[in-house]
Amino acid sequence: MTRRQILSAGIVPVRRFGSEMRFLILRCFGYWDFPKGETEPGEDPLNAARREVAEETGLTDLDFRWGTSFVETPPYGRGKVARYYLAESPLGDVELRINPELGFPEHQEFRWVTEDEGHVLLNDRVRAVLDWAVQRIGDLPEAPPPDPSTDH
Repeated sequence: MTRRQILSAGIVPVRRFGSEMRFLILRCFGYWDFPKGETEPGEDPLNAARREVAEETGLTDLDFRWGTSFVETPPYGRGKVARYYLAESPLGDVELRINPELGFPEHQEFRWVTEDEGHVLLNDRVRAVLDWAVQRIGDLPEAPPPDPSTDH
């Protein structure tokens, strides 16, 4: 990254709904994206991504079962680069929290979407992040279902 670039860090949250994996996206006006925000000076990008998810959605139970590898977008806007990690969010309700600087939530809507729905709603830059996440999920074998004989 050059000095003029701004690093934004976020997470692609995924959750299993039945046999289907869905992705959490947030809408700000007509623009859909994964939860993310600018890193603070000296802040580790993964910590910034966790902080942003908690601030924007209230989700804190994140499982980085695919590791902490990431994907970055090409520079956009005024030289901003967005870095995304992938994490499963098995529990918790999404809350679009009020941003204290704005006095209202940054986002107007959230959805847990399928890959196909994400392809329709996301722009090309964020769609490439979705494609990366789908590939990462496919690289890891699914956890076996719980064994009912061990339930007590």
